[in-house]
Amino acid sequence: MPRTVDVHMSASALPFRHLLLALLIVSIWGSNFVAVKLALHDLPPLLLCTVRFVFVSIPAVFFLRRPAVPVGQLLTYGFSMFGFQFGFLFLGMKLGVSAGLASLVLQFQVFVTLGLAAMILKERISPAQIAGALIAGLGFVIVGLHTGGEVSVIGLMCLLLAATSWGFANFTSKRLGKVNPLALVVWGSLVVPVPMAIASAVFEGPEVIVNSLTHMSGTAILSVAYIVYLSTLVAYSLWSWMLARHPATTVTPFALLVPVVGMLSSALLLGESLPAWKLAAATLVIAGLALNVFGPRWRKVAAQ
Repeated sequence: MPRTVDVHMSASALPFRHLLLALLIVSIWGSNFVAVKLALHDLPPLLLCTVRFVFVSIPAVFFLRRPAVPVGQLLTYGFSMFGFQFGFLFLGMKLGVSAGLASLVLQFQVFVTLGLAAMILKERISPAQIAGALIAGLGFVIVGLHTGGEVSVIGLMCLLLAATSWGFANFTSKRLGKVNPLALVVWGSLVVPVPMAIASAVFEGPEVIVNSLTHMSGTAILSVAYIVYLSTLVAYSLWSWMLARHPATTVTPFALLVPVVGMLSSALLLGESLPAWKLAAATLVIAGLALNVFGPRWRKVAAQ
C-alpha cells in the first residue's frame, strides 16, 4: 500500500532518486517527438499509428485483465486518447509541423480539458486558470501567425485536433473511476490497430504500406521501438508508479517540462532552429500552463 504523503509536499521534497526519475520520464516524453519525426521518414502517419498500437497492446493485453468499465466507454477512451490523438499528431507532423513545435502545440489539451470540465461537469475555473489560458492562448496565436517554414496551416490544424482529442479523452477518463492505468492504456490501445489499418489502406494505399514496411531503416525501427516501449509502456508505468507514491500536485507539474525537452531535443538532434518568435511562444504557453497548475494553490496560500 502506498505510504501517506503530505498533500502540501513540494517537488523539492521528493527523494533525490524520485526527482531524477521524474526528470527521466519527462525527458523520454519530450524527446519522443524526435523519434516520431524520424519514424515518419520511413512510415506514413496512419501506418505508423497502426504499428505503434499493435505493439503497445500485443502481447501485453494477454497478461493484463480488461479494466472493469463498459465496452462503450473503453472504445471512446481508446479512440480519443490514442486513435484520433496520435493519428492527427502524426499527420500534423508529416504535413508540416516541426517536432519541437508539435510538443508545444499539443499542450492545448490542458485548456480543452479545463473547458469541458467547466461546461459539462460544472467544475469551477479559478481566475488564475482563466488568466493562464489567455496567456497560453497568446503563445498559440504567435505559432499561428508564423505558418510557413516549420509550421503549415493544415499541419497546425491537425495538431489542434490532436490536442482536442486528448483533452476530450482526459475528460472522459474522469468518468471511468479507479482502474489499473497500465491495463487501461493497453486495452484502450487494442481498439486502434484494425480501424487505423483500414484507414491507412484507404488513404495511404496497400502499395505504400508494403513498401514502407519492407524498406524500414534501422533508424525507423529504433524510433518505433522508442515510441512503443520507452515512451508508452515504460514511461507511463513509471509515471503511474510515481503518482502512487506522491501527491498528484507534486508529480504532475513536471509535465510542464515536456515541451521544453521537446524543443531542446529537436534543436539538438534534428537541427531545428529556435528563433525569437518560437521562444516567445514557448514562454507564453509554459507560463500559462504553470499558472493553470499552480495558480489556485498560490491564491489559497495568499488568502491564509
